[in-house]
Amino acid sequence: MSTLIDELGPRGLIHDATPGLQERLAQGPITGYVGFDPTADSLHVGNLVPVMGLAWLQRCGGTPIVLVGGGTGMVGDPSGKRGERPVLAVEQIDHNASRIRAQLEQFVRFDGANAARVVNNADWLRPLGLMEFLRDAGKHFTLNYMLAKDSVKSRMETGISFTEFSYMLVQAYDFWHLWRTQRCELQMGGSDQWGNITAGTELISRREGASAHALVFPLLTTAGGAKFGKSEQGNVWLDPARTSPYQFFQFWLQTDDRDVERVLKTFSFEPMERIAALLAEQAADPARRPAQRALAEEMTARIHGEAAARGVVAASRLLFGATDVRGAGAEAFEVLAREIPSAPLARSELGALTAADLLVKSGLASSKGDARRGIQGKGFSLNGAPLAAAEARPGAGDLLCGRYLLLQKGKKSYALLVIEG
Repeated sequence: MSTLIDELGPRGLIHDATPGLQERLAQGPITGYVGFDPTADSLHVGNLVPVMGLAWLQRCGGTPIVLVGGGTGMVGDPSGKRGERPVLAVEQIDHNASRIRAQLEQFVRFDGANAARVVNNADWLRPLGLMEFLRDAGKHFTLNYMLAKDSVKSRMETGISFTEFSYMLVQAYDFWHLWRTQRCELQMGGSDQWGNITAGTELISRREGASAHALVFPLLTTAGGAKFGKSEQGNVWLDPARTSPYQFFQFWLQTDDRDVERVLKTFSFEPMERIAALLAEQAADPARRPAQRALAEEMTARIHGEAAARGVVAASRLLFGATDVRGAGAEAFEVLAREIPSAPLARSELGALTAADLLVKSGLASSKGDARRGIQGKGFSLNGAPLAAAEARPGAGDLLCGRYLLLQKGKKSYALLVIEG
C-alpha cells in the first residue's frame, strides 16, 4: 500500500514535514489528527485541504481523528491573523462544534477497519486547572522558543494578548493528550500551523521521550494572488443554507484555467492518470472546461449528495444553453426556482394573461409597453423560443414539467414562473 507521502507528494500537498515521517509511515499504519476551531457554524472550502489530508490518511491505512476545538475555540488561534479574534459565548462555540462535526463526517469513514474518530477538546481542556496546565505544559517551553514562532512574531508590532499567546501551548497539550490516550503520532494542518504543531511534537518528546510528527499543507492562493475559497459574495460554505449547491457548483466550475491543475490535484480523489487525461482535454479545448466540470461535479456530489449534484448540473446546462429546455427534468427547475428570480402564477391565470403580462409579472419587463417593445425587437423568449407576439396567451401546453414557464431577456437574464394550485 502506498504511504501518505506517496499520495500527497505528486499532488503538491506537502509544504513541510518533520524528519523521519516517511520512515515511520513505511513501518505501518499511523493515527493522525487535524483540528478545527468552531469559529463559525459551517466549514468553508478553504478548510478542505486538511480535510483531504485526513481522507488520504485513511485511504492509506491510517486512522484519522477529527478534533473539534470546543476548548481551543475559547482561546482563539492568532496564526495568520492581524488582530485578535472576537470571543464567542460558550453556547455559540458548542453549537458551532456540533454543526462542524456533522460536516466533517461526510469525508471520512466511521465504520470498519481504521474507522475515523471525532473528539472535542472541550472534554479535557475545560476541566483542566490552571496550575495543572502550567505544570504539565508551560514549564516545558521557554519564552524565547515561543517568541520565535511565526504566529507570535507576526503579531508583536500590533500586539497579542496573553490568551492568544498561550494558544500554542494549548494546542501542544491537545497533541500530547491524543498521543497519551489514543497513540496519535501525527498532526496535520496548514503551513501557518507549523509552529503550533511542532510545539506539540516538542511537548511529547520532553514529557514522554517519544517521537511524534508534523505534516503541513501549502496555503492555497489563486493565480491572481487571492486566498482560495472566496467568491464575490465572500466565503464559499459547505452549509447549503449559506452557499446553495448551485452556487457551490458554480464556484468550482469558474476555477481559473491557470489554477485548475493545482485545484484538481488538491481536491479530487481521481487517480493522477485520470487527472492528467482531464488536463490534456482541457489543453485541447479550454472552452469546454472539462477539468472544471469534472471537479465541480465531484465536489458537489461529495458535499451535497448525488441527487443535488444531478440537479445543479442539469440547471447549469439549461441556463448555459447546453440542454434543450423541454428535455430538462423537474430537478433542474427545482434548482432554478431557488437561484433565479421566481414568481408564483395561479393555475387559473394560465391562458388569461398575455405574454406581456407574464413578462411584467416575472420582473423581466418594467411595463407592458416595455414588454411589447422588447418582443418586437426579439429580446424576450419563453421556454427557449423567441416570443413573437405580446398578446399571445401561453397555456397549459406550454408548461415545463407540468408547472414551470421559463422566461428570458437577452442572453443572461432569466425568470421562472411557478404554477400554484
